[in-house]
Amino acid sequence: MIEQVRNIFRVPELKRRVFFTCALLIVYRIGAHVPTPGIDAHALALFFQQQAGNLLGLFDLFSGGALRRLSVFALGIMPYISASIILQLLAVVVPALEKLQKEGEQGRRKITQYTRYGTVGLAAIQGLGIAIGLESMQIKGAMVVPSPGWGFRLMTTLTLTGGTIFLMWLGEQISERGIGNGISLLIFAGIIVRLPEAIFASWTLISQGEMNPLIFLALLVLMVAVVAGVIVMTLGQRKIPVQYAKRVVGRRVYGGQSTHIPLRVNTAGVIPVIFASSIIAFPATIAQFIKHPWSQAVSGWLAFGGVPYTAIYGGGIIFFTYFYTAIIFNPTDVADNMKKYGGYIPGIRPGSKTAEFIERVLDRVTLVGALYLAAISILPEIMITQMNVPFYFGGTSLLIVVGVALDTVQQVESHLLMRHYEGFLKKAKVRGRIS
Repeated sequence: MIEQVRNIFRVPELKRRVFFTCALLIVYRIGAHVPTPGIDAHALALFFQQQAGNLLGLFDLFSGGALRRLSVFALGIMPYISASIILQLLAVVVPALEKLQKEGEQGRRKITQYTRYGTVGLAAIQGLGIAIGLESMQIKGAMVVPSPGWGFRLMTTLTLTGGTIFLMWLGEQISERGIGNGISLLIFAGIIVRLPEAIFASWTLISQGEMNPLIFLALLVLMVAVVAGVIVMTLGQRKIPVQYAKRVVGRRVYGGQSTHIPLRVNTAGVIPVIFASSIIAFPATIAQFIKHPWSQAVSGWLAFGGVPYTAIYGGGIIFFTYFYTAIIFNPTDVADNMKKYGGYIPGIRPGSKTAEFIERVLDRVTLVGALYLAAISILPEIMITQMNVPFYFGGTSLLIVVGVALDTVQQVESHLLMRHYEGFLKKAKVRGRIS
């Protein structure tokens, strides 16, 4: 492994990309500690201690703790992700966007431009909403905003929107001039910075006698097993064989080769977990601002660790896995493209029969992926409520960390192999993943 890491610094271009990526990630982490003016930091910290199970806690996870401190990067990159998802959903029902998706590089640039505009709009709306919400917060008699008013609202909205725009620019620079997917790496960096804090908290419990060392060792073994399982499922594919018939064009013969359609076990990625987490956490978030018996009752019924919470959360993940997979993968389009270029699945008639076959296989594979996502997402709940441990791996954070790490390793591996250097894996290469 040491030799493989050294190979990275023997390739000048790859070395520059790695250093450039690390430098921008450092800038991101520094900005996450620059506070927004006009906030009582102590009162805000007390408020966020109560937000682990609701929507604000989820946003704080993606911002790497910046929302808890209300730094200039408090909104994180979530407005960009939301704008991207909205455009993907709109492409299904808006013919103009669907046409843009099929126009190649020019169409993708146009969609990227629309995504940036949507990011600015969403960030401004969310920034104004946060500013108004902060003005009404009072923790133990202390106001989170000592001097409320439109001056504070305007300043906070501009600051948070500007921070999101800067993060969007950082992510694009990393993707273009660095290594890995920039937006994903920003989220990745925000999640792993909490790892030392979690380890220290577990060690404190052990030293104080509140946790048995054997339980901690068993926890470490479980973590390793879960991470290994996530890697296997993330890379898992169902390959459908495809044969292309020979075509004679002039004096040349085209086709005749065999290939396959790779159907990933987890085609939807982490998006279903984000959707389900947002929906299940919404009542608890509303109850923080609306003190009404009905909202409080619904929030208590959907409390973290309860049977209704677990059932709705798991069912939501399974539903959104099928929903999002149906949006991003169209068996009919795949079958039509195969037929256009003379491809067919052995034993299956081209056209509608091929589309039906691919859809049946995709449904079965998606079921496995949906159950896997639900199990990984519910794991933290079991460990907190049943095993009473504060340090756990699972849910959205683990899926993002593993997925981003695999993508980054794959890109580094590609750079090394292009220059005839040995990669990280000697016997097998990391298979390509579709983000």
